[in-house]
Amino acid sequence: MLFPKDDMRELVLESIDENLTEILRVLDEELESAGCDIDTRYEIDIAVEEIFVNISDYAYGGSPGPVRIQIGIDEGVTVTFIDEGVEFDPLKRADPDITLPEKERSVGGLGIYIVKKSMDEMTYLYDEGRNILTIRKKWRS
Repeated sequence: MLFPKDDMRELVLESIDENLTEILRVLDEELESAGCDIDTRYEIDIAVEEIFVNISDYAYGGSPGPVRIQIGIDEGVTVTFIDEGVEFDPLKRADPDITLPEKERSVGGLGIYIVKKSMDEMTYLYDEGRNILTIRKKWRS
């Protein structure tokens, strides 16, 4: 479900992988209408996919739960994910050692690492039982 909220768009969906298509559809419509280039849209889509799938897989112990996604556009895009699942700060997770051969690396963490490296900003806050993760990517000045 999409709600206008001042200068941002907000979706409230269940944390199931099938809802990713709807999130990306809305996000890409917003980005395209704002003049965001295709390469930047692709980077943002990958970051949003990684975060949403992690919420779907882990936030509610394998069960679905609500996720609020806020999309704001100015000289770039800000996407905020809000869930009431298990507290998890992805910024505290150590980056994987990508210099090691694949077979020697620890499992997990590569998706969050990709998000950190591809976005201009990534912040996390746990407030009143809610995980609030925000990513930001600029594409124009």
